[in-house]
Amino acid sequence: MKHDSDVVIAGGGLNGPALALALAGAGLRVSVVDAQAPRARAAAGFDGRAYALAIASQRLLAAVGVWPAVSAKAQPIWHVHAADGRAGERPAPFGLRFDAAELEGGPVGYMLEDRFLAVALADAMAASARISFIPATSVIAHEPGSAGVSVTLSDGRGLTARVLVGADGRRSDVAERAGIRRTGWGYGQTALVCALDHECPHNGVAQQVFLPTGPLAILPLSGNRSSIVWSETDANARTLASLADADFLALLRTRLGDHLGQIALAGPRFSYPLNLTLANAYVAPRVALVGDAAHGVHPIAGQGLNLGLRDVAVLAEVLVEAARRGEDIGAADVLDRYQGWRRVDATLLALSMDAVNKLFSNDNPLLRAGRDLGLGLVQSAPFLRRAFMRQAAGLSANPPRLLAGQQL
Repeated sequence: MKHDSDVVIAGGGLNGPALALALAGAGLRVSVVDAQAPRARAAAGFDGRAYALAIASQRLLAAVGVWPAVSAKAQPIWHVHAADGRAGERPAPFGLRFDAAELEGGPVGYMLEDRFLAVALADAMAASARISFIPATSVIAHEPGSAGVSVTLSDGRGLTARVLVGADGRRSDVAERAGIRRTGWGYGQTALVCALDHECPHNGVAQQVFLPTGPLAILPLSGNRSSIVWSETDANARTLASLADADFLALLRTRLGDHLGQIALAGPRFSYPLNLTLANAYVAPRVALVGDAAHGVHPIAGQGLNLGLRDVAVLAEVLVEAARRGEDIGAADVLDRYQGWRRVDATLLALSMDAVNKLFSNDNPLLRAGRDLGLGLVQSAPFLRRAFMRQAAGLSANPPRLLAGQQL
């Protein structure tokens, strides 16, 4: 079989382009097929999407050449505070506090808006001679074979490659066609997302307040702005979403407290239902899944994109090393290396976030006392606290090379 590309990637959000850049930088030919039209270069304003990037994710973006284009727009996170809370009350005294000074000389992480990251990834792909970007087009069929995979596009074209990567989200068509089933459940919660302008500086502090009906994240953006991810029960969220802006802000103030001073909306409000969805396998014949196609998780710790970029780092390293050894990069034993490296880690992290959400999203006095005590114990034990910080930052002992900031 003659291959048009070494790899076809279905999905042009964030993980797909990051993977394409990593593979192309190591000499592979990649086609990225995106169902969406090309993103406008001059994004007008905050569209509700911003990401808490772990240090390891920032290093990957640097290794694939994207970080210089977005670094000036990224807000460093210097402190993280997490505690129980109730509307109209100060957070519980026994909380967890992470300080960047306990890490490796840099911030805990960064906040970066989607409108900046997406455009930087698109520009980097356009500058690569080894990447073919096909927008406003879908992969509608694929047929694996002994020598490669044949891919059919919605415009009637056909592509051939050694492997097809599904980076097409929680309802991955690639996974469904490959016969990969999913396990998951809804949370009965909806995330209300907006950006705020505020009077007082945030000082690079990211806050997670565990309210009885769901967690509230207050995440620092550049300037005196913050991103709000407010998880509420579905019924409460419908009521909140229907409120006028002034009434919405009045209720939000009772959860935020007064540390940010006067607040105002810095753009539109958004909402989306929350659920957990895990692929029962990350690979199938000539197919691999990354990002939300493999694991859609609760946003409680802001780990969704970080998990996806860990997939990208591992899959890129596995495929590039196999190609350099002269192996068929789409062979089952090669793809199994990727699944073996990533599936357990990603599943355990997804389930741990699920457990934390269930533990904290209630007002049971016994559970509240126990979890507050637990947070206090971790806070008082420097070894445990630093271990949690390193895990959140993605600073594992033997990371894939891209997550250590090294090119393949």
